[in-house]
Amino acid sequence: MNESQAGNGVGRTAAAIAYAREQQDAFLEEFKALLAMPSVSTLPEHKEDVRATATWLAARLNELRFEQVALHETAGHPVVYGEWLHAPDKPTVLVYGHYDVQPVDPIDEWDSDPFTGTIAGDYIIARGASDMKGQLLAHLQALRSLAQAGDYPVNLKILFEGEEEIGSPNLPAFIEAHRDMLACDFVLNCDGGIHGPGEPAITYSLRGLAYFELELRSAAKDMHSGLFGGSVANPIHVLSELIAGMHDAEGRVTLPGFYDKVRDLDAEERELLAQAPYSDTEWLRISGAKKLHGEAGYNTIERIGARPALDVNGIWGGFTGAGSKTVLPAKATAKLSARLVADQQEGDVKGQLAAYLNAHCPDAVTWKLTEHVHGPGAIMNRKSPYMDAARRALSAAFGKEPFFKREGGSVPIVGMMQRQLGVDSIMLGFELADDGIHGPNERQHLPNYFKGIETYIHFLMDLERVAASSAVGK
Repeated sequence: MNESQAGNGVGRTAAAIAYAREQQDAFLEEFKALLAMPSVSTLPEHKEDVRATATWLAARLNELRFEQVALHETAGHPVVYGEWLHAPDKPTVLVYGHYDVQPVDPIDEWDSDPFTGTIAGDYIIARGASDMKGQLLAHLQALRSLAQAGDYPVNLKILFEGEEEIGSPNLPAFIEAHRDMLACDFVLNCDGGIHGPGEPAITYSLRGLAYFELELRSAAKDMHSGLFGGSVANPIHVLSELIAGMHDAEGRVTLPGFYDKVRDLDAEERELLAQAPYSDTEWLRISGAKKLHGEAGYNTIERIGARPALDVNGIWGGFTGAGSKTVLPAKATAKLSARLVADQQEGDVKGQLAAYLNAHCPDAVTWKLTEHVHGPGAIMNRKSPYMDAARRALSAAFGKEPFFKREGGSVPIVGMMQRQLGVDSIMLGFELADDGIHGPNERQHLPNYFKGIETYIHFLMDLERVAASSAVGK
């Protein structure tokens, strides 16, 4: 069906949605095929599986009439790219997704094979079902549906990376080397979530991340705790005291300068966040925690999206095996992560931690701080015409207005795109908080998945009416 046959924009949208609904069974089988590929980016034994997944996606782009389709090599896994630039005077959208997934360990906690898409009620269970093969494929299936009703309504560039789950180490260099190729009006980032089944939402802010390993050492080797206990500092004790001092009684982080650049919430934004269909009771249920906790003066939804946090992700030292061993350890180690809000610079945190350690670490031990990874946070213009188009698309697909939210997690690519390409991202995905991403029995809610396909159709068709903010990519 060509454009004239499909009629005006409303007719084309209806035709594309009708096709998507007719193809739900076929789309589900395609979803299972993608989930069957063990594209675990962190494990060397899956290197060829990652490449095979990239090749599979490139083939889908060729089927969708994209041009310049290629696997761009990096120092790690390849980037999949393709473009369709035949919509004069329309916006150019850079669509971002990642095709790699987390390892499946612990395998014995899965109820089904992690690389077989198993249907259980309204869910499909598999590694990557929610994070983020589901969102990525939903967009491609929306494009397939639109292609039945004529040309695409806007200019499209596709970037699928294979290293998001290991921190996107090679993506900044790729973006820098291909700035002209990736030039766009905004990024459509499919790696996002909504509040609950049938509860649409738009994320307009993400926290950044800075991740560290801290090692304390008191001696050259472990010692007998009977002979030396009480006469030599125990680094586990010292580490515990240091960690305990990193927060005050009000739940605030005590690192020097930690809050200096934090952008506080104004009354308008606090009122906006308060509109979320959120309850502490539900958050307790999802988390499995006994009680909620956090910085005084802020409610839970503000704490997880608009305030920074510092957490201990692991701690060890000495003897941890079965039975007893009377040892006084020579060293103790902890892993620490800081979640950072807009305007905080991830590169500042190492200096803040060092200043805290210099002030509080006793000279009975030495310390070594190693930074493993960091990525920027981001806040987007929630009043842009592209954000408004996303709002209308979600409303049309879900039958209710979405609410705007800040996300506590990190999606480093959003900050990268702001810094390197100078553009905002629209976070338009359908992950749920209880999808179990990164854990056993990861799942995708299928009714949301199919609504997601329709959301992308509405969104791209709506953009046809939005004047491009620049002539980039035309």
